[in-house]
Amino acid sequence: MSAGTLISAEHLAARIPADNVLILDCRWELGDPDSGRRAHEQGHIPGAIHVNLDTELSDLSRQGMGRHPLPSATDFANVLSKWGWQPGRHVVAYDNAGGALAAARLWWMLRLVGSDVCRVLDGGYSAWQRSGLPVATDIADITPRRVSVVFDEDKVVGYDALQRGLADASICLVDARGGPRYRGETEPLDRLPGHVPGAVNRPFADNLDDDGCFRSPDRLAREFLALIGTHPAESVVHMCGSGVTACHNLLAMEHAGLHGSRVFAPSWSGWISDPARPVRTGAEP
Repeated sequence: MSAGTLISAEHLAARIPADNVLILDCRWELGDPDSGRRAHEQGHIPGAIHVNLDTELSDLSRQGMGRHPLPSATDFANVLSKWGWQPGRHVVAYDNAGGALAAARLWWMLRLVGSDVCRVLDGGYSAWQRSGLPVATDIADITPRRVSVVFDEDKVVGYDALQRGLADASICLVDARGGPRYRGETEPLDRLPGHVPGAVNRPFADNLDDDGCFRSPDRLAREFLALIGTHPAESVVHMCGSGVTACHNLLAMEHAGLHGSRVFAPSWSGWISDPARPVRTGAEP
């Protein structure tokens, strides 16, 4: 299994025995953090390990960094060690939300530590089930392997860099939330409605076809290029509500051949943690 962005259910099923692939079940539902564990116990891809967005892909103790702050590299290394991950080991992440909750987040975090052999299961667990592939309920046998990692900080955008880039128009900030939240018409999760001044809107759901699989690379490329205009792909910065679905837009751009965009990890919930930061409502950036 080579480096890439997505893998089909059929391809994964064919390669599991040959590649000793590490399969990570990232299912999670907003408002029900334990839903992923329950879903995993009820059925999962054989050999898959359950992943908890809140406790393994986030550090909820960090203040001012959004609802899903990135953990430290040391803490993430401890999680990777527990899973039996090693550099170069192939990984497939899946969820049941087209990759948005929270397979794309894990895929991005592995890229932060230098792994380019992680893919997201296209269509997620639903695609696996539709294909009639086997489902397991047992707990995977894991052999922990001690590893250490460092984050590539160049792939993460912080507050100061974001504000400088918006001020001099050197970045294109893309907000992955749905239109009503971006425009400030509703805000079910965070303290304030609206968006970061200068941000344009690309709801992550627009990356998917009706079956929950990603749109074709050509179509995604056309749509993102129309959105970002003259900005090169590497100047694009993604955000959302908490730094999770933002990774879905980054994944879509990479799948479309538009390489090098980054993530503003604190996202909207982090931005509004400081009342001095400006907020805009309406459809205009």
